[in-house]
Amino acid sequence: MIAAEMLEQIANAAASFDVLDEAALDILKARWPKLRFTLCNDDDMPARMPPALQRERCNLYLVGGGEHCLSLTTDPEGAVGVVLAQVDAE
Repeated sequence: MIAAEMLEQIANAAASFDVLDEAALDILKARWPKLRFTLCNDDDMPARMPPALQRERCNLYLVGGGEHCLSLTTDPEGAVGVVLAQVDAE
């Protein structure tokens, strides 16, 4: 489960990095060791999937782990991770 407060904390931590990269993910993984984190471009996310939280530099999507298979989800109760999807500056 990823509560709204925790998602806000993750977004704030992500916003504090100069660059969202593997080193930033390692810091997030160390702070929240029970969660899975991945990084991609927001353009790579399915258009039908709304972000769980939108920020200027990145959108956060939830990852569910039901039935031993990871997939995107909108259900915070079943979430086991977060995708940090970088938003391109236009």
